[in-house]
Amino acid sequence: MKAYDYIVVGAGTAGCVLANRLSAAPENRVLLLEAGGKNNHPLMHIPLVAGKMYWVRSINWNYSTAPDPNLNGRSIPWPRGKVLGGCSSINGMMYMRGHRRDYDGWAEAGLAGWSYADVLPYFKRSEGHLERRDAYHGRDGPFIGGRASAPNPLYDVFLEAGRLAGHAPNNDFNGARQEGLGRFDFNIHRGRRVSSATAFLQPVKGRRNLEVRTRAETRRILFEGRRAVGVAYERGGALREARAAREVVICGGAVNSPALLLHSGVGEAGALKDLGIDVVADLPGVGRNLQDHPGVYLQYRCLRPVTLYRLFRPDRAILAGLRAMLFGSGPGASVPLEAGGFLRTRPELEIPDIHCVFVPGLTLETTRTAQGQHGFLACFYVLRPESRGRISLRSAEAGAPPLIEPNYLSAAGDLRTFRDGIRMMREIVRQAPFDPYRGPVISPGDEVQDEAALDAWVRDNVNTIFHPVGTCKMGTGDDAVVDAELRVRGLNGLRVVDASVIPTIVGGNTAAPTIMIAEKAADMMLGKAPLAAAEV
Repeated sequence: MKAYDYIVVGAGTAGCVLANRLSAAPENRVLLLEAGGKNNHPLMHIPLVAGKMYWVRSINWNYSTAPDPNLNGRSIPWPRGKVLGGCSSINGMMYMRGHRRDYDGWAEAGLAGWSYADVLPYFKRSEGHLERRDAYHGRDGPFIGGRASAPNPLYDVFLEAGRLAGHAPNNDFNGARQEGLGRFDFNIHRGRRVSSATAFLQPVKGRRNLEVRTRAETRRILFEGRRAVGVAYERGGALREARAAREVVICGGAVNSPALLLHSGVGEAGALKDLGIDVVADLPGVGRNLQDHPGVYLQYRCLRPVTLYRLFRPDRAILAGLRAMLFGSGPGASVPLEAGGFLRTRPELEIPDIHCVFVPGLTLETTRTAQGQHGFLACFYVLRPESRGRISLRSAEAGAPPLIEPNYLSAAGDLRTFRDGIRMMREIVRQAPFDPYRGPVISPGDEVQDEAALDAWVRDNVNTIFHPVGTCKMGTGDDAVVDAELRVRGLNGLRVVDASVIPTIVGGNTAAPTIMIAEKAADMMLGKAPLAAAEV
């Protein structure tokens, strides 16, 4: 049984960052365990097909939620990356940090060192922005990105319609303010996906003090008393063990991190005993506080052939993919959701409560059932839902998928935001710039107008936007799982570093915040002084 200084469980969005930063000191022996394989799927690096990567079973945990009573019993697929880079290898590559109030709220709740001024330097350290040069952005970090610039005319139509509907333009959603409409930033470089694996892991894979093991699924954390001393993992059909002299770091994400803790005897004592699992630490918060961004799609026919439907012809799709791979250009080199922004559905709100995205195409499901039809959609999701769910174990059996209960729409305020958001998106699409393009509505139909009809439509159509967080909550109360330094409460030698530690969901995509968390955690683990707080 080989010994290491640090064992990082999960080579996902956070794990790749930690593997890089911890192994930068040659005296640190680091083992990185990944249940999936290498990030070499031929389509993974082509931005245009990002939406398809969520459904490739070979690089996915292929989870689904339990039937949700608030969604008329629907069970929703919850893709999670099972591959080097984790979800950053299958996501939509949008670079978004959230609102500064999100992080200030963490600090106000007692989490010293997590205010916006504290975390901005860590965002900047990881960021390598190709164009922006100001106090809000980094240019030398490995996580390269740039501004969206695809020429589809419908993007400008949407932005002009939004302006006429009363929404201000915004050139940088990660800058001085978040509210408004504009073009997004994406982690795409030379027409290829930039993931945590390509940015942080690939450049350092030759380090002699870093060992990366793929197809290695961690089954449980090994403890001596209340100290984590290693892990047991399955690889090649055999159960193996590895020891950590300093720390074990769980980076499995909002589903797998709490599940691993529970399988290891860390969680609500009564529930663990009912499953026959020996209790190491009674932490009732493990798996609780589950939050996700729920969203809906408003879809319309398009009267002109300027949408993504033209790329559904096989020869055009192949040509677009080859052009992106060989030359980093053309429609295959961008993600088709470049325009949108952050809006307040009610004027009395302090900060935006929805994130909207315009797509010059229809969903894959709608396209399959409406062949020969051009269309476009406006998607939006609730930024800070009040509903809370949980992750729990179905059984103590190793490898059994956990029970995922998001509990969508259980809070009445979430439905209100959806109703207001639908009306707001409809108002934008009604503006004159859309007149030459707007065809018949596909969904929701014009008959869906009053409160009851809107609520019913939302319950039938709401879906995940793939941003689960919160199940190993960082905090100071009894419901917290980790403290402000991400150490599991009541235990030694064990941390959780990923989106599961986020106490309240941020107002935006979660990849960049997860990388920031890992950057900050690395300094904590290495005993480095935190980066100086920003003055912006």
